[in-house]
Amino acid sequence: MTRRVRVDICVIGAGSGGLSVAAGASRMGAETVLVEQGKMGGDCLNYGCVPSKSMLAAAHAAERVRGSGRFGVDTPEPDIDFAGVHRHVHEVIAGIAPHDSVERFEGLGVRVIQAHARFVAADAIEAGDVTVEARRFVVATGSRPMAPPIPGLDGVPFLTNETVFDATRAPEHLIVIGGGPVGAELSQAHRRLGARVTMLEMFTMLGNDDPELVAVVRDRLSAEGVDIHEGAKVVRVEARGDGVAVTVDSQGAERRIEGSHLLVAAGRSPNVDDLGLETAGIAHGATGIEVDARLRTTNKRVFAIGDVTGAYPFTHMANYHAGIVIRNALFRLPAKVDYRAVPWVTFTDPELAQVGVTEARARQAGGEIRVLRWPFAENDRARAERETQGLVKVVTTPRGRILGAGIVGASAGELIQTWELALRRKLNIGAMADLITAYPTLAEASKRAAGSFYTPKLFSERTRWLVRFLARFG
Repeated sequence: MTRRVRVDICVIGAGSGGLSVAAGASRMGAETVLVEQGKMGGDCLNYGCVPSKSMLAAAHAAERVRGSGRFGVDTPEPDIDFAGVHRHVHEVIAGIAPHDSVERFEGLGVRVIQAHARFVAADAIEAGDVTVEARRFVVATGSRPMAPPIPGLDGVPFLTNETVFDATRAPEHLIVIGGGPVGAELSQAHRRLGARVTMLEMFTMLGNDDPELVAVVRDRLSAEGVDIHEGAKVVRVEARGDGVAVTVDSQGAERRIEGSHLLVAAGRSPNVDDLGLETAGIAHGATGIEVDARLRTTNKRVFAIGDVTGAYPFTHMANYHAGIVIRNALFRLPAKVDYRAVPWVTFTDPELAQVGVTEARARQAGGEIRVLRWPFAENDRARAERETQGLVKVVTTPRGRILGAGIVGASAGELIQTWELALRRKLNIGAMADLITAYPTLAEASKRAAGSFYTPKLFSERTRWLVRFLARFG
């Protein structure tokens, strides 16, 4: 017999965003139900951010051993135990999992239902043998790897981010379809862990980032032996013995590439299937669920957050969305999303980070801009650590209003946070130039980039005249 419960808020999906809403709502006194048919923690914990960064950490450790000779520390080539890497990745997942577990959330007062959820009315869902009626719903079902319509792909085994971390042996030759952040990170990780790697990208790798900064990452991956093919359209895929063969078209010429394993990292699709969205009057399409600035769907009692909305598929954005929904759903505050200062990071080595608009997008928008740069090669800490590849690049208006910043180099993901704060708080470039940064730190590169805004005036002939004039008075 179906049981019926009525609560204040029902969250569908126990990924990062859904967990944040459920924990926050329950701790603030709302009766809360959380529905998840898969693993608690969602994609980020089990298949995305956590395992990928754990694998990258192992790969970077191997590369540090290879590069230790530049510091006068001679070491042999590292012996890669891929089974040990697998163990490390899954130990990290297991260490974080209790924080996202059913037991923890039930301890917070959340009722957790482990079943598939489907809307059966505008204000009700069915999940297993339970019908849940709620004042407000939050759809946080995330996204999944997309399988592009490539002839033959459905006839060969291939890896995605949901399966690649299960391997206990390194691929002999990994072919990666897709040169976005996932493709770039996993290409470098596998190359550093001993595999041959070929990356295939239909357009240009890391196409959402500043091309000048991407060039630094491309050069590093190529130098490490990743075979990168840009402007390469995959024509077909077929089995080849125990491996796979991929035929690509590059500028009208076909080429066949053979490998042992295939990884598809060609984008993601929102999880909107079989949720009964039509029954609930929730508009959606290929890019996800339609939401307004308050993250309300076309059914105003239902909100949607994270990847399923099609906007900025990052874990930190799902958590940001969660805060917007809490304010709207519980406190009736008309909080709205603000995407002007959204940071994102690709965790290759060197890292690539961006916030705000790139130079190209600023120029497309029209109007005069200033572009400021400061190379890591001019930073003493980067010199000391032999990490001089990279630069800080900032886009401003002629009056110094910050429009965007990009950083490629060591710790770029950490350094970009200061620029994100400046953008969000609408600080002028002078505020960044006025920072007192500890010496020697990589953060000095950001300060120097900001300070270069004033260089033309500070060292102009007019300034020299003023100094000479004032000197006459003693």
